[in-house]
Amino acid sequence: MAGRDWSIEAEYVEFCSCDHGCPCEAMAPPTMGLCEGIVAFRITKGHCEGVSLDGLIVVATFFFPRAIHHGGGHMHPIIGGITSDEQTEAIFYILSGEDQPAGTMFNIFSIIIEQIHDPIFTDVDWKWNLKTRKASIKVGDIIRAHAEPIRNPVTDTEQRILTVLPEGWVFHEAENASGFAKGMSDLKFDLSQKHSSLANVAWGPNGLTHTFDEYKEKYGRP
Repeated sequence: MAGRDWSIEAEYVEFCSCDHGCPCEAMAPPTMGLCEGIVAFRITKGHCEGVSLDGLIVVATFFFPRAIHHGGGHMHPIIGGITSDEQTEAIFYILSGEDQPAGTMFNIFSIIIEQIHDPIFTDVDWKWNLKTRKASIKVGDIIRAHAEPIRNPVTDTEQRILTVLPEGWVFHEAENASGFAKGMSDLKFDLSQKHSSLANVAWGPNGLTHTFDEYKEKYGRP
């Protein structure tokens, strides 16, 4: 049976317990052995069948006892901007990975996550600027996170570091940043000067919507 027609274009940011650059992106083990932090995105343009998803914010705290491909993960979803039951059902249909091919983002998460904690629906304060490599997420008294440019430890000048993955499954390219993130709900962590990255993303039922070349053209990347 064919799945639903859906698409998402979004501002994306992640924070994790790895050192700057995140060795996991280069197929190496996580810095601390475990993996914990936040993945989040704000939908700038999106739909699922006839349901608009524009403006929705998805924030998920996570914990994996080893590298994420070993599974055993916990995830706690937090959703901001929901205005109808139809939107709730639509966004969780997408996040579930249902009807999506193996190897696509949400399908992978559906396999490696062992426990999904009860979702929270609340206001999310969101700031995101790819050019300045700055982002901020505040959710009541349960999440505080911000990203800022990585600085040279000798000169204190800002350093620009790109992660480029032409065949990536989450994004094609991300601006690296220095992340500070604290989780104070079901999944607790306190990260300081750890990995963060910001990216423009576009996803659909078959994974990343664009090829690497299409992505560069659409977003005016080098």
